[in-house]
Amino acid sequence: MRTTLAVLCMSLLVTGAFSQPSRSARTLSLADAVNLALEQNYLVRQAQNNVDAAQSAVLSAYGSYAPTVSASGSWSRQQTDRAATTQLIGGQPFTLPASQTITNNFATNLSVGYTVFDGFSREASFARASANAVASENTAMRTRQTTVYQTESAYLNVLRTEQLVKVSEENLKRSQRQLERITESNRLGALSIADVYRQQSQVASDELNVITAQNNHNKAKADLLAIIALDVAQDYRFADPTITTELAQAELDDVLRRYEGFDVLKNRALSSRPDYIASQESYDAASWGVTAARRTYFPSVFASGGYSLSSNKISRLNDSKGLSWGVAIRWTLFDGFDTNQAIQSAKALERNAELSRLQLERTINVELKKALLDLQAAAKQYEVAQKGLVSATQDRRTAEERYNVGSGTLLDLLVANASYVNAEVNKINAAYNFIISKRNVEYVLGERSY
Repeated sequence: MRTTLAVLCMSLLVTGAFSQPSRSARTLSLADAVNLALEQNYLVRQAQNNVDAAQSAVLSAYGSYAPTVSASGSWSRQQTDRAATTQLIGGQPFTLPASQTITNNFATNLSVGYTVFDGFSREASFARASANAVASENTAMRTRQTTVYQTESAYLNVLRTEQLVKVSEENLKRSQRQLERITESNRLGALSIADVYRQQSQVASDELNVITAQNNHNKAKADLLAIIALDVAQDYRFADPTITTELAQAELDDVLRRYEGFDVLKNRALSSRPDYIASQESYDAASWGVTAARRTYFPSVFASGGYSLSSNKISRLNDSKGLSWGVAIRWTLFDGFDTNQAIQSAKALERNAELSRLQLERTINVELKKALLDLQAAAKQYEVAQKGLVSATQDRRTAEERYNVGSGTLLDLLVANASYVNAEVNKINAAYNFIISKRNVEYVLGERSY
């Protein structure tokens, strides 16, 4: 009897310790978690920083079409000191006194330069910078899509593990109540002590399951908090009434019909995936790099002009004015094959960009195929799990009734109860797997924007 009471007390402590949430915990819905991830996730912020840098490169390339203007001013001072000297002039000594000469020089200059033609390098650089900027923007968009999908998956995993904790706790409570009945029946002589020991062992096993389930739930919350960049030391609750695990057959069929036709879905993905669009822009940028590498095959033409003022007195700068202008042409006739090497390197980058684009296209096809297969399997798994739970519920009820009237064994009851718990777990996992699989198809298509 003392052993039974000790087991019951320990069970109550374990259940209470894991089932009492903090009253001060902040509750986050799925939309809250997604918004936090988009605001605070470091990958999203890094991607946006890359966009800003790429856009500044476009402005710099655009500035190459404008003339360069520079202004300068200078002042210099020269001082010459001569010591007193004596010179003989006509046989007579003459003393020349010491002297000091100070000369100031003031000058200002304004110069303007303009690149008339540089072998299409300027045009290629601008086009390449623009393509890189578009690629960077699409890469940032795909990063946001990835972060949102990871957040949704992590959030749903938190809800899933929370449901598994509840299943484990309910199972522990049933085992505790069953232990009380068996203990009382043993006290009255209706059951053997072996049944008591067996049920005590089952209660201990269920306690371990509660601890494991709660630990998995806590780790799932930590993973989610890491994605949305919140402090894991703080306590948060996660609840969203818009997410339900009771899925109607009509809903399953509607989702499956919505994602029929692999070829149609493939074309949708290729036309909307930001990372695929980014790969196309990267290829265009690499192609413009080849054009830029050919610049030394052409002459370069520069125009310049200048205006200057100078005087030994700042008040008389306008006394000396200078105006200059001119055109310069430079053509590199031979540069030791440096241009050829630059062109070959640029072509290699262009070919690699094309290979990356083709590989990404194949990857998208594989991802889409696997996502559709996972969605179809998840729908079937949910249907089977739902039927299995109905059967397991009836089997457990029958085994419990038979055991209570003495026509069944405790082993039969334990097996039926284990099957029921397993069926509950399967239904929960199947429901969340279907929801996650549906969102995975949406993520692979890449049509959602943020």
